[in-house]
This record gives sequence, structure tokens and C-alpha cells, in this order.
Amino acid sequence: MGDQTHNLSFILDPKGPTLTYEDRPIPHLRSPYDVLVNVRYTGICGSDVHYWTHGGIGTYIVREPMVLGHESAGVVVSVGDKVKSLKIGDRVCMEPGVPCRRCVRCKEGKYNLCVDMAFAATPPIDGTLAKYYTLPEDFCYKLPEGISLEEGALMEPLSVGVHIVRQAGIKPGDSLVVFGAGPVGLLCCAVAKAYGASKVISVDMNEERLDFAKKYAATQTVVAQKESGEDAAKRIIEAGELGLGADAIIDATGAEPCIQTALHALRTGGTYVQGGMGKSEINFPIMALCTKEITAKGSFRYGSGDYTTAVGLVATGRLSVKELITGKVKFREAEAAFQDVKAAKGIKTLIEGPADSSVVVGNGENAASS
Repeated sequence: MGDQTHNLSFILDPKGPTLTYEDRPIPHLRSPYDVLVNVRYTGICGSDVHYWTHGGIGTYIVREPMVLGHESAGVVVSVGDKVKSLKIGDRVCMEPGVPCRRCVRCKEGKYNLCVDMAFAATPPIDGTLAKYYTLPEDFCYKLPEGISLEEGALMEPLSVGVHIVRQAGIKPGDSLVVFGAGPVGLLCCAVAKAYGASKVISVDMNEERLDFAKKYAATQTVVAQKESGEDAAKRIIEAGELGLGADAIIDATGAEPCIQTALHALRTGGTYVQGGMGKSEINFPIMALCTKEITAKGSFRYGSGDYTTAVGLVATGRLSVKELITGKVKFREAEAAFQDVKAAKGIKTLIEGPADSSVVVGNGENAASS
């Protein structure tokens, strides 16, 4: 397995807080159904940066040094005795949350709502920004030859987009407005378009990101302005020629003004999905919710089938994620990726390695050491 002496990991130490590196033990397979993955690429999520800058998210507080990262892909380097679907050398994307599999929510197929979920880089669970990481085989998805490991790292945010769009019930011919042109908002646009939405309108304050959205997946864009929710809704409806309002609206920002605007911009009987997290409590137009008989849903991570769908969308060419990768850094330069995300630079920055140079990946190429 190459270097057996260490498992180089990128750590958030809450004392400071500081970002640092640490040699940790190579994790053991905890079950005969587990696999050990040499992590090759990891994207940085806003939640990782939030833990770094704020020390916690809601009730999840970083109290002890924690490995960051959860958007990863890598190469299988060891498998348990009962693993059947994967072998050493397979390239996989990694679903970073493992549920208990025993509770009512798990049994009814909504394992993303498991209260005992062990999710990477959510305190106190360590994340995937390490040389090696273990997961059950059914939470590792083999990448087809046409999908690179870099693209594989984006299957995590794409799965979030798939889940949100499924919550919205998008079908061919629907009109959709997406607030927020960050990675998740952009991927929601792309998934909705792949699902047959006729109008996909991206709304954001950042015109540079809106330009990207228009080239990537949005059929139209609208620049957000400081105005009342009702006025903003009228402007979006007019700009998008939405008639009585959009069939569905997704908020990928968590910003109160966007949520207020969204409920005004929906048609009667429309569907609203909250995909972005913001303040724990907000004001919203309850009369619009009631009188329009709006269906309002939350969306949390991803559930059964979402990762498989994400991989399939990319493998069949119905959706592309390459365009979102706007930067890559070596593992020892990981803090630079965090600084980029904090400064809202680019769309998605990937951290490379550290690779196990002895491993031969599925396409027959030796991995370069990072």
C-alpha cells in the first residue's frame, strides 16, 4: 500500500482556530463490508470554511481537532472480506455520511434524516481530507471510465443538487427560479435542465457568477437588488415571462430576502424548496404561503439513489461538472483553497492528494505522488 508510516491529514484545531497538518494512523477496516480509499481529490464546501471561521454550525461545535473535507473521490486500496462490488484499484466517488441503518427513518428510505448519522467533517466525525479514509462499500460509487477523479469529487455537491431538484418535483416543461449562483445553485440549474425544465432562471447579486450561470445551465439570469420581496418578485416574473409565477423555486442561499421574494414569485400551487442554510429564524410572508397553497419543503444532503443518479447524469452526458472546477492545489497548499472559498474566488477549488504512488488506478495508469 505504499507508505505505511502515516496518514497525512488536514486538521482544523479549534484552539486559534488554526489549520494544520498531522500524521495520523492509517484507518482500519471496521467491518468486512468496508473499503479503504486513497483520497485523490477533495472539493471545499462552504461548511468547511464556516467551521474554520466560526468554530461551529448550529449545535455542531468543533471542540477537538478535526479533519476537514467531505467532497471526495479516490482509489480503493483495500477491501473487506465480504466486499463484492469493488476491488483494489477501482476509482470511486465517496458518499461521506454513514447512517445507523436501524432507525425508522433509515428503514423507510430516508437515511439522510438519521439522527445517528456519522457525517464526515461534522463534529466530532473526522472528514476526508486525509491520505486514507474508510467507508462501507455501498457508500462508494465506482466511476465509469469517462469520469475523471476530479469530476468524481464533484459528485457530492451534484448529489445535493439532485436531491433538491427531486424535492421540487421538477418535470419536463416546468419553470424554475434558483436563488444563488454558487456551486449548489448552479448544479440545481443543471439538474433541472437535465430533467426537462423549460425555463431555469438564476438569481444572484454577483454578476460574474450570473454570467457563468448563463453559459453553464441557466436559460436566463436576473441580478438581485435591494428592494422589497414583492417588487423583486414582480421583476423576476416579468423578466422571465413567468405569467402568474414560477412552477417551482429553489433557494440555495439561506438569505432572508431571497426566501421572501421566492414565496411571492411562485404561482398558486407552486413548490418551494429550501436548499441553503441561513439564520435559525427568519421572517417570511405567511399569507403568500397560505393563500397560494404553496408546497414548502426542506432539503438535507442526499438520500437513496441520489449519488447513483448524479454519476449517471454525468456518465451519459446529460450534465457536465468540469466547468465548475476553477482551481486545483496540492495537498500541502490546502489552506490556499480555503482562503479562495472564503474570498468567494472561482466556483470550486480542489485539493489534490496525497496520492499513494504504489497504487495502479482502474484505467491502468500509475498514480503520481502528491
